[in-house]
Amino acid sequence: MSTIFAELADRIRGELSELKRAVDRVSVSWAQAERTSSESAYLDSVALNLHGFYSGLERLFELIARHIDAVKPTGETWHRDLLQRMSQDVKEVRPAVLGLENARALDEFRRFRHLVRNVYTMNLSPKRLEPLVSALPALWASIRDEMSAFAEFVEALAEAGN
Repeated sequence: MSTIFAELADRIRGELSELKRAVDRVSVSWAQAERTSSESAYLDSVALNLHGFYSGLERLFELIARHIDAVKPTGETWHRDLLQRMSQDVKEVRPAVLGLENARALDEFRRFRHLVRNVYTMNLSPKRLEPLVSALPALWASIRDEMSAFAEFVEALAEAGN
């Protein structure tokens, strides 16, 4: 059994529960923000948890790229390139981690994460957050299923001793 693949499968599964917590916090904070003023700290919580949601996925994507694809993302556009890579089959190595539609949807979260890192949160408006908050529940359900299936693939690699 390949230890690195077994550990990666476990890491994917463990990160999924953390991602669920971020998704749940977005929902709770958004509901609270809707009940208060638009200058609410709840909006900061929404933004931070949307940031955390994408960042958690990107950490997994980096691990997959490094340990399965044997590549290290580099260059100015490595965040975008990594996301695109996860939506592609790597011939004789692995299937796509994400469907193309989910990768496209996640690209909006990637862009938002960049915005959160580079702009004061006081400049984040509910209009900017709302489309991401609305899309998150269905996107999360689909990504959770895809990542769980990929964890099974990785576990099979571990059991095969690759």
